[in-house]
Amino acid sequence: MYVRRLELVDIRSYARVAVDLQPGPNVLVGPNGVGKTNLVEAMGYVATLSSHRVANDAPMVRAGAGTGVIRCAIVHEGRELLVELEIVPGKANRARLGRSPVRRARDVLGALRLVLFAPEDLSLVRGDPAERRKYLDELLVLRQPRMAAVRSDYERVLKQRNALLRTSYLTRRVNRTAGDLSTLDVWNQHLAQHGATLLGARLALVDALAPHLAKAYDAVSGGGAMPGAATAVYQSTVAEPTPEAVLSALQAARQSEVDRGMTLVGPHRDELALSLGQLPVKGYASHGESWSFALALRLAAYELLRADGLEPVLALDDVFAELDSGRRQRLAALVGDAAQVIVTCAVAADVPDELAGVRFTVTPGEVHRE
Repeated sequence: MYVRRLELVDIRSYARVAVDLQPGPNVLVGPNGVGKTNLVEAMGYVATLSSHRVANDAPMVRAGAGTGVIRCAIVHEGRELLVELEIVPGKANRARLGRSPVRRARDVLGALRLVLFAPEDLSLVRGDPAERRKYLDELLVLRQPRMAAVRSDYERVLKQRNALLRTSYLTRRVNRTAGDLSTLDVWNQHLAQHGATLLGARLALVDALAPHLAKAYDAVSGGGAMPGAATAVYQSTVAEPTPEAVLSALQAARQSEVDRGMTLVGPHRDELALSLGQLPVKGYASHGESWSFALALRLAAYELLRADGLEPVLALDDVFAELDSGRRQRLAALVGDAAQVIVTCAVAADVPDELAGVRFTVTPGEVHRE
């Protein structure tokens, strides 16, 4: 799989730009702030329907424009497919697949499998558990696009259940009377069903990811740590991935949830615990170790997709500037045979010769092939 052409209209700093990419390495070179990351962000958006930089879509639309459009021509197994996404701040986005409108934007998920590593990925190691849950869920959808519906259904039910608990909580605080929780059991049933499916998928994913993570960290670190020292363990608020177990956990937490006005158990409260040897990465790992671990998480995702028979695009956004020469060479050796690698950098010399490939010069609002 590779991206043959990327077109942006009123996306970030670009009024209009088109880039014809090639299989193998593609290097985007330009000073900081000229828009290199905007290009890989747009490709990442096609793959996940979310940005790795911002929580909502509005900042992706160029200042002063009402909408932004991303067009991405993807070649897979000799066939080309065009994905078009129209981002409309404050409204539902519109999408076309093969020039035909789709009912929901999420119907384009799976057309592009892309793994993106960027400096923001340090939050996978140092940030809140929500960052690691997002990492798992986006990888789930890359492997099985149908999981997008499961994730959406779970979040919808969770939102409704939290609204009910919050309303009851405020009624007690303001009116000194018991809030109406007559429909809580109904929401419990829905949450248990969707939550068990999501939890089971996450547990299976972490098991499949584990050997790739250990191998990737060993390779990136150059054996500086004990082999196999990088581990990820899923810590759940539910005993097992069944509706009955979720319902049991909800029942046990009911009084605490009523007292606090929020849902306290379920996949939205779970954690992916990352460790190096016997110590947690967060709070103990050095900057270099944290960077290597974050990179290993993305490389593990990439290798897992390849093991599944899916050949994803790999995007490395401003990565090599943060690596010493040894790590640069090891990373280049790991990804040199990828179907397509998109590399951004400010200094071309930072990119090893193995990834030289096709080179593009990025200037404000424009991209030119050298």
